[in-house]
Amino acid sequence: MDMDGRDRARTPSAEEASWDQLLERLQNEILEKMDRTREISDEEVLANIDRLLLNHEKIPPVSVAARCRLRRELFNELRRLGCLQELLDDEAVTEIMVNGTESIFYEKEGRLFCWNRHFQSRKKLEDVIQQIVSKNNRRVNEASPIADTRLENGSRVNIVMAPTAINGPAVTIRRFPERPISMKDLLRLGTLTEDCARFLQKLVIAGYNIFISGGTGSGKTTFLNVLSDYIPKEERVITIEDSAELQLKNISNLVRLETRMADSEGNNSLTIRELIRASLRMRPDRIIVGEVRGSEAIDMLQAFNTGHDGSLSTGHANSPEDMLSRLETMILMGMEMPLAAVRRQMASGIDLIVQLGRIRDKSRKVLEITEVTGFAQGEIQLSPLFVFEETGVDSNGLVTGALRRTGTLHCREKLRAAGLSLEEQEREVASNDSQ
Repeated sequence: MDMDGRDRARTPSAEEASWDQLLERLQNEILEKMDRTREISDEEVLANIDRLLLNHEKIPPVSVAARCRLRRELFNELRRLGCLQELLDDEAVTEIMVNGTESIFYEKEGRLFCWNRHFQSRKKLEDVIQQIVSKNNRRVNEASPIADTRLENGSRVNIVMAPTAINGPAVTIRRFPERPISMKDLLRLGTLTEDCARFLQKLVIAGYNIFISGGTGSGKTTFLNVLSDYIPKEERVITIEDSAELQLKNISNLVRLETRMADSEGNNSLTIRELIRASLRMRPDRIIVGEVRGSEAIDMLQAFNTGHDGSLSTGHANSPEDMLSRLETMILMGMEMPLAAVRRQMASGIDLIVQLGRIRDKSRKVLEITEVTGFAQGEIQLSPLFVFEETGVDSNGLVTGALRRTGTLHCREKLRAAGLSLEEQEREVASNDSQ
């Protein structure tokens, strides 16, 4: 980065190294003069920075733009997240990946870039990590080197420390938009079709249990947030997450639960399994489990099967079939029971699987919507309802295609009980297809 503050994605130069040394020296001088035995406000920190920057003996001759950059970066180093803060303040950046002190990458508009900034030392990076986890009652160190947490703006953070991370602490930050994405946004982006959106809206209102499947970065949490907009506002909803990141809107009777790590003695932890069990005594209409990764799948499935219709959850898998296979494995991790009984419960509890994916042009799509129709001959029966069909590539290199109807919903009891019907919409789609 030049002294006037221009951003260039390249290897740090001697000029940038000199800048980092100046920044570190000024930071140390400010810390020496600050009374850290008491609470210091942001305004007082900025006042100390301004006094130092007015002392021309302390800094070399630089432009006004460089002086403003010094002020900003000193404040970020002292009160915020150091060299990561500039990326966090950029709304177009969706993911930040820190690979030790020297290597920082970020995702912007679906593409990866190498950030030309870096942490001044391993201690500074570790200080930033401790600053992040301490605000959410989390702990990460050599004894417990992995932690999931969040930032104040809701961004999801995963941290892996030494000795597990060999080349230095690894931090991955997934940013979510300041304004939650709506179904209109997904339609505009081509993630799904209006026909599919209306179909899902009716199924959410009617109380179908929906499981959202997809790979990393496919948009599962975002899609779950969007579907939650269709939940009737008078219902009581309980969300359960490892690290609270869901952004449910317009639900007044909402309870948000978050797991808790064990203390330094290994006690007082709260797992997703325990929170699911506790939620069943809280009179929920719907339970939303942010993501299932392990033995809590059995508790989630039992919640789906005990009258909490309209519940939602997400999981990692590359297809609806793979998702069911993974759920089988996770359930068997938490309880010994015959495989046929596991599959029967899955077929009874899950009504629909929405498969998301990120295709080669980096856009996120609904790739498939599959109905779980029942259990027969030892296997879970699936019926694809919508499938994304690729038709080609346009002049901009973007994949063209559409989400096509490939079947009709078999199980309509919940729709009828809610006074809803798909027949008019299906006739409309059939009429459009015939034209």
